[in-house]
Amino acid sequence: MDKNFKETTKGLGLIFLIGFMGSGKTTLGRRLANRLGVDFMDLDHILEAQEGMTITQYFAQYGEESFRKLESAVLKQTSYPENAVVSTGGGLPCFFDNIQWINTHGQSVYIKLPAKTLAGRLEKEKEKRPLLREKHGEALVTFIADKLTERDPFYMQATVITDGLGLTADKVIQSLTKQV
Repeated sequence: MDKNFKETTKGLGLIFLIGFMGSGKTTLGRRLANRLGVDFMDLDHILEAQEGMTITQYFAQYGEESFRKLESAVLKQTSYPENAVVSTGGGLPCFFDNIQWINTHGQSVYIKLPAKTLAGRLEKEKEKRPLLREKHGEALVTFIADKLTERDPFYMQATVITDGLGLTADKVIQSLTKQV
């Protein structure tokens, strides 16, 4: 990594990736953390390790309301290093004061994708996604479009809003360094 790149990116702090499930937060997060030479943290994985069960199991046993409270607690009680890339659950920014907390403690990047693209990505993963399990074809696209409309006021509060199509770690870094 060249010295100029390190100087440009060292003040980025915590970077929270937000967006709908299937938008690529974990994949991009790993690449971005690697490119920046910082830790990658996935709040869904932290939650599952803490609870000793998958999110699907937790949802089934305790319901969405309990899950959203736990998810918020994990966000706010996790010990973060000074610099890291953090992938969040798709709904996390949309409940309680989570998006404000995220923006107060770091920078947020919204990975924005169209409903049809997200549906195509999520079609094969529905068993792991409690909110999608019974949705198929156009019903899945419509459900995602409706959820995006509902969540948009929260997602749009992100520090950086990116077009998720063709998004790379370097494009995110470029957008973030303009904010610092």
